[in-house]
Amino acid sequence: MTETVKVEFDGQLAKVLLARPEVFNAFDLDTIECFANHLITLAVDSTIRGIVISGEGSAFCAGGDLNWTLGFPEGPSAAFHELAGRFHQAIVEIRRMDKPVIAAVNGIGAGAGFSLALACDFRVMARSAILQQAYTSNGLCINGGGTFTLPRLVGLARALEIAAFDKPISSERALAWGLTTRVVDDGRALGAGVGMARELAEGSLNSFGWSKHLLTDSFNTALETHIERERVGLSSCAAHPDGEEGLRAFAEKRKPVFNPK
Repeated sequence: MTETVKVEFDGQLAKVLLARPEVFNAFDLDTIECFANHLITLAVDSTIRGIVISGEGSAFCAGGDLNWTLGFPEGPSAAFHELAGRFHQAIVEIRRMDKPVIAAVNGIGAGAGFSLALACDFRVMARSAILQQAYTSNGLCINGGGTFTLPRLVGLARALEIAAFDKPISSERALAWGLTTRVVDDGRALGAGVGMARELAEGSLNSFGWSKHLLTDSFNTALETHIERERVGLSSCAAHPDGEEGLRAFAEKRKPVFNPK
């Protein structure tokens, strides 16, 4: 059986590669289940300090496999219900894990690929790559947390513009709009993503995890509730070995070592 999601290890980093290049790495049910399962495993693997997601071939991910949905025995509605359920498991796993997750967008990221890229903590785009939400052009609504992440990245008005008009978004425009972290030459997205993950892996994952969770949840809680969570987080970080090392390094005027080999 062909492996549709591959995991490659590079020291303390994991590269998760969508491997259906013949359909531009589109998701069918087996692929999204495999993808979600890999993320669940990597999230709890203490030896892994960063994850980079990319696609084989010329595409990052073209979204859901529409031919698969049209051939689903119970019909497309049931197919999307199944597919979205598994996809959302993967999205929640990305947003809730303490370690950084980087999308290396090597080619088109459309539909579910668009939402997947936005769910990651950082995005590195190849210069010729494009992002496109693609759902509304097919009479569908945005899925995979896209309506959650998109307005937080670009604002409500621009998010609605992207949803309504569905124009392809070039890497240059994505950078200007805050949809990508970095643009690199074609063929270098995966390598740049790994480099970014390696840099982040040298920092405190505990500190990163707290910051990630607090920022993700900041839109959904009252000020008083949120700043109390900040206080709990700050105290917890100070008691953590990374916090102890950071404070000791400050006092000793040296660079902290958060990732002992």
